[in-house]
Amino acid sequence: MMTPQAEAGRTGDLMTYERLWALLQETDLIVKETAQSLKETDQQMKETDRQIKETTQQMKETDLQMKETAQQMKETDKKMGWLTNRFGEVVEHMIVPNLVKRFNELGFTFEKTARNVVIANREHSIFTEIDAFLENGDCTMIVEMKTTLKIKDIVEHIERMKKVRAHADLQNDTRKYYGAVAGVIMGESERKWALKKGFYVIEPSGETFTITAPEGVYTPKSW
Repeated sequence: MMTPQAEAGRTGDLMTYERLWALLQETDLIVKETAQSLKETDQQMKETDRQIKETTQQMKETDLQMKETAQQMKETDKKMGWLTNRFGEVVEHMIVPNLVKRFNELGFTFEKTARNVVIANREHSIFTEIDAFLENGDCTMIVEMKTTLKIKDIVEHIERMKKVRAHADLQNDTRKYYGAVAGVIMGESERKWALKKGFYVIEPSGETFTITAPEGVYTPKSW
């Protein structure tokens, strides 16, 4: 027959075993849940890695397409630049030989004309180019020619006229300097702006060209 102390000890041992068994079951559940979580995490990492690889490949393909597009645009710009230059040369050769005659019909008496005149005065930092230069003993006409005339071209021609005037003053040239702009393609706003600034406007008309003088509220400006 067991003593009370032995009976109590045995009961204590049974409680310990039950608690240990419960802890083992809880631990097993935690291990299984952790393993499942790790498995899901590994699957997510694999999926993320796959998406990164796909994105990297797409970025490489996009970069290649952008490079190809940039190259095509560069080649197109080069061809357009060449065509524009050639077209401008053709227009210049068509217009320049007849400028004196047309301007003389407007009351001028130009005797000489020159193309592609360069002014390079390093001492006074005056640098500019003139497409067509018409002159006589009293005045000159500075003509700027563009395939497509834009507002910025007119603004630049105003600056060109100032430089030409400054250079003329250094040469003791007291003649009046007039300006003209020519454009194969010219919007109405550009046309009006040029006339407002006192420039003669040269435009194609059929197989020849016309020259419009500033008149009415606009008057020819001399520099």
